[in-house]
Amino acid sequence: MDHKKVAKAVIAAVGRDNMVGAAHCATRLRLVLKDDNNIDQAALDNNPDVKGTFKTNGQYQIIIGPGDVNFVYDELIKETGLKEASTEDLKKIAEQGKKFNPIMAFIKLLSDIFVPIIPALVAGGLLMALNNFLTSKGLFGPQAIVEMNPMIKGLSSMIQLMSAAPFIFMPILVAISAAKRFGANQYLGAAIGMIMTSPDLMAGKSWDIFGMQVMQNNYYYQVIPVLAAVWILSVLEKWLHKRLPAAVDFTFTPLIAVMLTGFLTFTIVGPAMKTVSDWVTNGIVWLYDTTSFIGMGVFGLTYSAIVLTGLHQSFPAIETQLITAFSNGKGAGDFIFVVASMANVAQGAATFAVWTLTKDKKMKGLASSAGVSALLGITEPALFGVNLKYKFPFFCALIGSGIAAMFAGLMHVVAVSLGSAGFLGFLSINASSIPMYIVAELISFAIAFALTFIYGKSHNELLNPAPVAAPSEPKEVKEAKTEAKKVSGVENQVVDSPVDGKSIDLGEVNDQVFSTKMMGDGAAVVPADGTIYAPADGEITVAYETKHAYGIKTDQGAEVLIHVGIDTVNLKGQHFTSNVTQGQKIKKGDVLGTADLEAIKQAGYDTTVMVIVTNTMNYASVERIDVDEVKHGDNLIAITAE
Repeated sequence: MDHKKVAKAVIAAVGRDNMVGAAHCATRLRLVLKDDNNIDQAALDNNPDVKGTFKTNGQYQIIIGPGDVNFVYDELIKETGLKEASTEDLKKIAEQGKKFNPIMAFIKLLSDIFVPIIPALVAGGLLMALNNFLTSKGLFGPQAIVEMNPMIKGLSSMIQLMSAAPFIFMPILVAISAAKRFGANQYLGAAIGMIMTSPDLMAGKSWDIFGMQVMQNNYYYQVIPVLAAVWILSVLEKWLHKRLPAAVDFTFTPLIAVMLTGFLTFTIVGPAMKTVSDWVTNGIVWLYDTTSFIGMGVFGLTYSAIVLTGLHQSFPAIETQLITAFSNGKGAGDFIFVVASMANVAQGAATFAVWTLTKDKKMKGLASSAGVSALLGITEPALFGVNLKYKFPFFCALIGSGIAAMFAGLMHVVAVSLGSAGFLGFLSINASSIPMYIVAELISFAIAFALTFIYGKSHNELLNPAPVAAPSEPKEVKEAKTEAKKVSGVENQVVDSPVDGKSIDLGEVNDQVFSTKMMGDGAAVVPADGTIYAPADGEITVAYETKHAYGIKTDQGAEVLIHVGIDTVNLKGQHFTSNVTQGQKIKKGDVLGTADLEAIKQAGYDTTVMVIVTNTMNYASVERIDVDEVKHGDNLIAITAE
């Protein structure tokens, strides 16, 4: 790769005067731009050295690849005169360019609090769905499964208890996550949640405090009251830490903060916020009951557009209220999940239609993986990588989603738990509604696919524009490239796992560069141990200063990237060690370095290890070997040359 040439091409495409800041990680350039509308996207898409582009968190990211991105970055800095910046510096630059939006800030706050606790709610919700399956009448006859098989009655009762616990004690989960977000001690936050859900609280009774009657309200299932209580805790705790002497701070800050927070919660904040919470839930239920299937259709028609704004990040907070209300015999259930499922499947269907129509190999690869991801509930790769690029697939999907959501509303399909909003979403649906849910999903898929295919077929130039003739290369350049290709010949081989852990498909990784295989095919491992081993004999081609990634060229010609964690470049080497340097020869099983997995998790980062064959295009196939648990040295990726 001619790094200077690529840097100049990037500058020309995004605009020299349009660039505010630039940084890079192990695989991509990260740019902050004044105006994204000034990007010559076609030039970047047609550049063979650019593996993909996307925008996230105010940054425009251009995927170059390991071993090259740092040199391209150096040339870009030389050409533009921009100051070198780290990824953290770039985040600050991106934030400076944004106007403060209180609504979006509040939505991000809710997202930061609820996303970490969703696994617990999903577990409880799916257990609830399983219990509904066992106890619902009319599924396999006039009697419920548990009535036809009395021997599983005890199991059903146990499942019911396990399913209810995450929702009954949800204030504790919310309190822990909120305390972390607000900067309070998480264990004090948990204590506040426990106080608010104490079994000793007796409904209808009160405390007599200096003649004032304080009701003993229990805040089971509640969200809004505990958010307010933990925010008060955080304010009090920070205030006390600043003012109490160190000798007494450790003892009296927790005491005073918890006591004052508890008193304010039971006297003022709790009752007021519980009223607000009831208003919100009752208002949403009223809206659903009033607008019925028409409201569901309108919601389905606009849901994917809402995703583009980020407003959907606030929905889990609302959905938990709907689910807990339903479990208490109030409200119809979670209709938001149903609409989200219809929208996600529709976007996936439109993406698959693009896959069938396009002749662009890069787009075919992206569309296939992004389509599968969307059907499983993760639509960002499909939305930003495919459908919005061509525009018409996005709008065709909106129509399919709207019609399917209207049908689901007409059939009174609702969810009783959180889960994967896609084809697997039937696990979260009220048992009696599962058949109609599946029908609605098929309607969503069929309409979105058909509309996209028909429109795309009649407007073929949108998906397959006439190729732009590239300038011919001098004869000596062509000969040099041909010779280089011969020298770097590749062979069949197997790449081993560099870590112990659970092997997963790249499509499950929570980073669209890896999940859509823009960098190449391979596999990922959720690590159980932090020691990183060499997966093959070869040479270290890249050893990053941040110690979170390694580039290896194996003796058989495969170029392998081992990337430890997602966005862990931001840690700047903290919690990592490295035992190798660039150019060093390695043997399979050599220890490349270590990662302190617990410390990385505590810092808020995903520790998944990606193993990517970055020269995938040189091979006939690169496939993950289908195993679940792996040890370092176990076969992970099979590579076929011909």
